Amino acid sequence: MELKCAVQTYGWGKHGIDSVVASLVKSANADFVVNEQETYAELWMGTHKNGPSYLKDMDVPLEKYIQENKNVLGDNIIQRFGHELPFLFKILSINKALSIQVHPDMVFFQEKAEKLHKLYPDVYKDPNHKPELAIALCPFEGLCGFLPIDEIKDYFNNIPELLAVIGETNVRRLSEATSSTIDTVLRQCFHSLMTCDSNEVTQQLKYLISRLHDADVSYKQWIKADLLQRLYSDYPDDVGCFAIYLFNYVTLLPGEAMYIEPNVPHAYLSGDCVECMACSDNVIRAGLTPKLKDVETLIEVLSLESSVKKIEPLEEDTWTKVFYPPVSEFAVAKIMLPVGLPRYTLKPRTSASILLIVTGEAKISSKIFSHGSVLFIPANDVVEMELLRGSMLMFQAFANI
Repeated sequence: MELKCAVQTYGWGKHGIDSVVASLVKSANADFVVNEQETYAELWMGTHKNGPSYLKDMDVPLEKYIQENKNVLGDNIIQRFGHELPFLFKILSINKALSIQVHPDMVFFQEKAEKLHKLYPDVYKDPNHKPELAIALCPFEGLCGFLPIDEIKDYFNNIPELLAVIGETNVRRLSEATSSTIDTVLRQCFHSLMTCDSNEVTQQLKYLISRLHDADVSYKQWIKADLLQRLYSDYPDDVGCFAIYLFNYVTLLPGEAMYIEPNVPHAYLSGDCVECMACSDNVIRAGLTPKLKDVETLIEVLSLESSVKKIEPLEEDTWTKVFYPPVSEFAVAKIMLPVGLPRYTLKPRTSASILLIVTGEAKISSKIFSHGSVLFIPANDVVEMELLRGSMLMFQAFANI
């Protein structure tokens, strides 16, 4: 069953047909008109109320179809998650940095979801946690998790503008911290940075940017001058520009993936990716955004984890590799079919799944699907494809149970 999916036009997305999101949607939907001035940021494939998918031929919400045909989910999903699709599948097309953010864990929402939803109904939109997996479609970059503590100390002690916004007392305490106090002190340093007076942040960023003009090449490289200037150009005067001195800078090549656990701070910076997550739209932001910055809540849940969790896929067959994150809501298969392969049968999944065709063309049940086609596949269905033109690249999301 082919889906018609929601497009999100957030300000950080790529413009017009340069966006992979716009290109995919336009190819699969003849009535979709691309506005070259618009930013096409995300394609949502699933049942979340903020961007629901529809059965294309019937114009029926996928959520309604599932509720009326609950068996399509599969027994495993029903037993574990009830009568809901537990994942949200996406394509992201990123022109400039997303906000510095965390996605809280399930314990947080069990304790505070109702209260926060009442306070900020446009921010905390559902009761679910939001672990997520990003698979690069092109060279991709982001920030994820805290740097090793010695690197953070080095930046604090050798960038006077950063020292000014965090505070000399905090930096001295970090230098003197023991293994039992280091987490508390680092959390306080981050809090002081994110709550620093905006006028002070503006002034110190100007000092830093100005000072880089006369710096030598090695210093510019150490201080990540190019990245700093890009962020400053897109988000002038935003305290989030200083975050590059606390968080890991991560690059992914096409086909590489990273898993972001709940409570881990991160910010995607540029590129296109496939993303899958638990079915949630909850975000706590603290920088690089004009939206609400809920610093106190973010500090409360913040993980100080320093490692970046890149995930290697497992080979399922010659053409299919599957990324299995350590959560039950979702896994993602990457399917690459070569030119000359006449037919291919998708492995039946014990859960409902969503299939996205990124490149290529195939006939499935007498209908032709190609670039941008999105299919909902009921649990245990056997899908046979006749390849028609070129190689094919597809991604399939399903429950990891």
